[in-house]
Amino acid sequence: QVQLVESGGGLVQAGGSLSLSCAASGRTFSSKAMGWFRQAPGKEREFVAAISRSGVSRIYADSVKGRFTISRDNAKNTVYLQMNSLKPEDTAVYYCAAAAGIAPSRRGDDYLQWGQGTQVTVSS
Repeated sequence: QVQLVESGGGLVQAGGSLSLSCAASGRTFSSKAMGWFRQAPGKEREFVAAISRSGVSRIYADSVKGRFTISRDNAKNTVYLQMNSLKPEDTAVYYCAAAAGIAPSRRGDDYLQWGQGTQVTVSS
């Protein structure tokens, strides 16, 4: 089983950047696809980005495509989310998650382990 701890959240002005990290413990990190999701107050959790086990395949929500980049370092058991050109509507708690399989997925139900989340606030 994989335990996940996110870091890197904070307060930033619109147009700024933040980099999130998700450190995983457990020996199976490199065998799983990883994803980032977010949940804003009063809204449902939504998919942000996901990356395959190898890192070759990446998918993004339309709302973040071209602004966010997901990456991973299997040697460090860490997945990253680089967020540029941030907008106030990006404000949310961001969660990383470990999938059951090797392929990236937009469906939350395909993820078995979740981190506690890190707050990202973008001011206008």
